[in-house]
Amino acid sequence: MNLELSAEEFLIKFGENLNKIRTSKKISYRQMAQRCDLDFSYISKIEKGQHNIQLTTILELAKGLEIKTQELFEF
Repeated sequence: MNLELSAEEFLIKFGENLNKIRTSKKISYRQMAQRCDLDFSYISKIEKGQHNIQLTTILELAKGLEIKTQELFEF
């Protein structure tokens, strides 16, 4: 992970990685929303880097994707 990223760049990279993992598992926004108990539009905004999310949301995303939380930060 590049330590020189701005907060905005970090959110974008996180979102891109989330999108990559979700789509590689062929999970739609709506399926992901059901798995995570989050609104599908919120997930879309996270993937676009438009939301600074809480740690508990990261945990829910990882559970919904059936991955370890650290995989969300491998970008």
